[in-house]
Amino acid sequence: MPDQPRKSLIGLSPRILRRVPRELGFRDKTLQYLEQSMAHCVMRLGAVAVMIPTIEHSSDIGRWEVATEDYVNGLDGLILQGGADIDPTVYGEQPTDVIGPTDAVRDQFELELLRGFAAAGKPVLGVCRGMQLINVAYGGTLYQDLEAAGATQFQHRLPDLYDEHAHEVNFTEGGWLQSIYRGAKEARVTSIHHQGVRALGRDLVIDATSPDGVIEAVRHREHPFIVGVQWHPEFHDARFPGLLPTEPLVKAFLKTASQRL
Repeated sequence: MPDQPRKSLIGLSPRILRRVPRELGFRDKTLQYLEQSMAHCVMRLGAVAVMIPTIEHSSDIGRWEVATEDYVNGLDGLILQGGADIDPTVYGEQPTDVIGPTDAVRDQFELELLRGFAAAGKPVLGVCRGMQLINVAYGGTLYQDLEAAGATQFQHRLPDLYDEHAHEVNFTEGGWLQSIYRGAKEARVTSIHHQGVRALGRDLVIDATSPDGVIEAVRHREHPFIVGVQWHPEFHDARFPGLLPTEPLVKAFLKTASQRL
């Protein structure tokens, strides 16, 4: 039987839960976890999804045993997922009272991952917080809260609706996203964020905005694939047939990853 070609290995960054509800049974423990939608999306399209446990500088696990570079060398692509707000000190600001929960360990580790995959020429897809992290990594800043900063009067997050909340986005004319969506000028997407890009990072270009002007997608102008979207493509499923299809974006990401094999 001939050898089968190796499938792409895609690393997914986890969320971190430090205050675990008692009913889960993990007393005084920290959980790292994935919501399954993105992993299932990756696997459905033919790649292997791998959760990347966080490496902490102060961890009891000797940092000299496993390093971020080991993940970069062993994986073909990286997906940075949603979750906690990015600590404003990372982009040179002090937190205000509108900031949500943050996790400095996750911030530092994901920035290391992003920079490592970027330096290796491997693709990175950022989702929601992941897009914001891409912007910060390249010197950009964020609105700690879109409404509080006066950036918009439109609510981009309605907690009671969560992934049922959606709005329109406009693709940049002639942009990359427009090209993979066959020339579409606009689309409808999920919206579950209260922060957003303020100052755009260096070498990043805008690929989509919402009608109120909030940046909804960015892309690195030089790298083969560093793309961030403010929406959650993994939640665009059969429940919401009117939302932007997920497959063109994820397939483009996986195609770039497979070229590294």
